[in-house]
Amino acid sequence: MEMTFEFYRVRERDHAHARLGRATRETADLEAAMAIARTLIRTLEMPQRPDAVLISDVDGAELFSGSLD
Repeated sequence: MEMTFEFYRVRERDHAHARLGRATRETADLEAAMAIARTLIRTLEMPQRPDAVLISDVDGAELFSGSLD
């Protein structure tokens, strides 16, 4: 299944989100997607280290949003 990974920073005072990077990858399930997200944090060229990731399917349904720590 194809999933989209959006990495973002969160501003504490108002919880605003700033997207740092986005990638689409083929994955078997959510567990595999979480592993891919951890790899992308290290390998995707982004201007800063993201606070969290949003993982969604091809229809835009949110499957996970939050920190991977």
